[in-house]
Amino acid sequence: MKPVLFALVSLALAAGSAAADPLNVFGTFATEEENSHIEIADCGDGTPCGTIVWIDPASVSDGKTPETATDADGKKILGLTMLQGFEKKAKGWAGGTIYNPKEGKTYGSRIKRLDDGVLEVKGCIGPLCKTQLWKPVA
Repeated sequence: MKPVLFALVSLALAAGSAAADPLNVFGTFATEEENSHIEIADCGDGTPCGTIVWIDPASVSDGKTPETATDADGKKILGLTMLQGFEKKAKGWAGGTIYNPKEGKTYGSRIKRLDDGVLEVKGCIGPLCKTQLWKPVA
């Protein structure tokens, strides 16, 4: 009886500490500055697309609201697709792009889910990348 109980407890502990799937990037995440939320969903082809679904009212320019805030090109930020074009790799998604609404610029991007559930987002110019960690939103 004790060996069976030990085996069940060992399996439960192993399952609880299993690594997160780096390809499961879907969900809603708070950006590193926590001034917006990005919902990552299927683009329709199995790849992830990230859309801005919430903006902190305190982070928008004077005279603007989250609903009227615009990017550097004058496009509304709320509802804007900022992550797209990814290819599935063994350890995450690569070859995509990330759009920075403040600058109006697009960068190369890689994303993956870390073991703690946080999303690692990289924006790159050539081989140089800046990494942000986006926490899941409950």
